[in-house]
Amino acid sequence: MNEVKEKSNIKHMIYVIRGRQVMLDSDLAKLYQCKNGTKTINLAVKRHINRFPERFMFRLTKEEYYEILRFQSETLELKQGKYSKYLPYAFTEQGVAMLATVLRTSVAEEISIAIMDAFVEMRRFIYSNRDMFTRVMSMENNLQILNDKQSKNEERFELIFDELGKKEFKEQLFFDGQIYDAYSLLINIIREAKTKIIIIDNYLDKTILDVLSYKNDNIIVKLYVKDIKTKLDIDKFNFQYSNTSIEIIKTFHDRFIIIDDKILYHVGASLKDLGKKCFAISKMDNCYIKDILNKL
Repeated sequence: MNEVKEKSNIKHMIYVIRGRQVMLDSDLAKLYQCKNGTKTINLAVKRHINRFPERFMFRLTKEEYYEILRFQSETLELKQGKYSKYLPYAFTEQGVAMLATVLRTSVAEEISIAIMDAFVEMRRFIYSNRDMFTRVMSMENNLQILNDKQSKNEERFELIFDELGKKEFKEQLFFDGQIYDAYSLLINIIREAKTKIIIIDNYLDKTILDVLSYKNDNIIVKLYVKDIKTKLDIDKFNFQYSNTSIEIIKTFHDRFIIIDDKILYHVGASLKDLGKKCFAISKMDNCYIKDILNKL
């Protein structure tokens, strides 16, 4: 099993069944690297059955199971022996957390954290776009959508992603504690770059190098700081990723990010402190880019 690939695909293993987000025992067995597959999970649950009430775990009906299979393979061929004759168990978020405490695999703790992050990401996405969900569902009567619920969910998500793609980022406000959200946006900004990234921040530290690891290797990165404290880290970073340079400049107070000499962002906090206090990231008019580049 490619562990990195599996972890990145966790969110695609979360299904909505009976109005709850759940994961199947077969997917959990793969993630937790259970040597005997679902048998390991079933045995662990039986030994601690009092820890798994129905709100934590339930067995799918045949209709629910076939609905998932149709979603996975688009067309369902019910050939003898093609699918398990045993209906799988579905674990809710609480059930997955409880399962991690009774399994004894070497990756249980690490995978459990990744799964919890996937559940949180899904909830955050739905909450952040709740108004769009409402608009999309109101359009449902004008769409020719298949009757089964899974197909409806897929159609809704496609519409939502289309809507999100049309929205141009202008600014976003972050409050104390929104560290994950802040760095997630920063990574998305870095990923926009095709040729060049310029970052102006007097107090950069190793944190920005961790974020820059998401860039393509052939992208040039220029860091402008008040003093060089991260020179050794830059050298180590370049050994693996290359194309990163750092220069001293003492004429800037605010933080800026310039992408491909075309897109300008103003950041209200040092990149090393994102999410620690209330601040905003704003997209500025690109007419200021030339003036900033001239100052550099």
